[in-house]
This record gives sequence, structure tokens and C-alpha cells, in this order.
Amino acid sequence: MSAQTGDRAVDDVDVEAAWKVLQSNPRSQLVDVRTRAEWTYVGIPDLGPVGKRTVLVEWQTFPDQAVDQRFAERLAGELKALGVQSDDDLFFICRSGSRSLAAAKAMAAAGYRACHNVACGFEGPLDDERHRGSVGGWKAASLPWQQG
Repeated sequence: MSAQTGDRAVDDVDVEAAWKVLQSNPRSQLVDVRTRAEWTYVGIPDLGPVGKRTVLVEWQTFPDQAVDQRFAERLAGELKALGVQSDDDLFFICRSGSRSLAAAKAMAAAGYRACHNVACGFEGPLDDERHRGSVGGWKAASLPWQQG
């Protein structure tokens, strides 16, 4: 499944596929677009085992939840500082996949040609008891993470 952004598609990938590319491709990056509160209280993907760090840039500001109108500019600055090129694989992650898709589309529109949405996000969908983190997503897949 892909979302067109101009002539650039943003595809959905599962967490395991994203992790494999992050492990095997040294130029690939993971961008967590959740809020600072989520990073602190829920945790963040730990890329230390593959010699990287997760790039943290909020798509929406907390607590008002307004989309950061300077998101693309802020993230482009972070990526430039890391030496990221416009054709390097960028994986976008949020709680469950919605904000990250919007962020990936924004960066594709800004000229990044390999933007991927991590479909189930960090915590995944709600389970039968209306809790996240056990049905799908980064945590449920037992991928490395740390408390923020």
C-alpha cells in the first residue's frame, strides 16, 4: 500500500522490515515523530545495537496537538547534520502509524525520495482490553527500545 505524494510514493512497512533495513543499510534512518511526552513516558526505539540513534522531531506539538508548520524544515536540518542524502531510506514512526504517514508524505513532498511509514508504529493498535503495545508495533515485536 502506498500513498502518492506528487510523483513519490510513501509505502507502509512493518516493524520487522524496517528493523532489517536499519540493521543492514548504514545510511538508513528512523524518525520518531511522536511528542516529547510520548518519548519520555512511553519510550523510544533504541538503535544503539546497530550503531545509530533515533531521530526525534515532533510532528505535532504537545499539549495543543497542532501540526508543527516547520516540521519539514526542522527535520531536514537534523538529517543534513547526520549526512543524510535525499535518496537514503527514511522510516517514520509514531504511536500507531497515522502521524508518521503524514510526516513521511511531508518529507517526500520536500524532496526525500525513499520515505517509508512504519505501519503499526511504536505501540500498535488497541488490544481487546483497549491497551497498546501487545498486538502490533515496535514493542510487541520485541525490538530494542528504551525509556526516554
